[in-house]
Amino acid sequence: MPCPGDSYAQMSYRAKPDDGVAFVTGASSGIGRATALELLRRGYRIAVTARRKGALESLAATAPEKIFPFPADVTDATAVAETVLRIEETIGPIALAFLNAGVFFPAERTRFDVALIARTHAINVGGTVNCLAPLLDVMLARGRGQIAINASLAGYNGLPGGVAYGSSKAALIHMAESLALTYGERGLRVQVLCHGFVHTPMTDQEKDFAMALCIEADAAAKIICDGFEKRGFEIAFPWQLAALSKFARILPYPLRFRLISALVRDAERKAAANTDVRTGG
Repeated sequence: MPCPGDSYAQMSYRAKPDDGVAFVTGASSGIGRATALELLRRGYRIAVTARRKGALESLAATAPEKIFPFPADVTDATAVAETVLRIEETIGPIALAFLNAGVFFPAERTRFDVALIARTHAINVGGTVNCLAPLLDVMLARGRGQIAINASLAGYNGLPGGVAYGSSKAALIHMAESLALTYGERGLRVQVLCHGFVHTPMTDQEKDFAMALCIEADAAAKIICDGFEKRGFEIAFPWQLAALSKFARILPYPLRFRLISALVRDAERKAAANTDVRTGG
């Protein structure tokens, strides 16, 4: 009998366009939309899901025979399960799933809000769980499948004013690790995406911090899809921020907190300076 630690080493399956459909959640904008289009360029048929029906239909209109819209709210477990079943029945088996749907509410920076924290976790964590349940059923039955979960570098360390978003992403990293160890020996490849700043409608809300090494969604999508094809468990970028975040994790807490506080203060100063330049202050 293999020990639990052997399962990751057995995650040899890599999805290919001929194997079936790619399934992307949170595909109406940002990273999800850009990744769906990049998967299209790499030969996939893609089933896309999000709450905004109009945005999904607009995306599907770019390639009506390759991109198929399935509007759904990931917080509705029944609707998600039905969506996965409809995709499997009408489009084909899901070979690759990118669980990307997520939210960030800037209000978490200003107060400890129970409802906001619960809402963030309901979408970022609960929505991912709702997608995983039906996907695991169909993929385990086939004995193969690839699932990538969109977490964040923000999940590596606690950050000032990041109680809701950061903790939800930390939960996803832990969840992905557990899934990889649990199901690797059963034919599933599980990956986690830990990215830094990507220019999307979500990051457009960020006014208080200068976003170091921010890249466009199209560039991020290329890195992500390269990761689906070539990387191991973790797809982390940009390497500079990933390395700094991992370094901070190994420091004793007093040093870690001092480093993080200094970096955040520097980002706040740069954001304030940029605001003064734009406003002529």
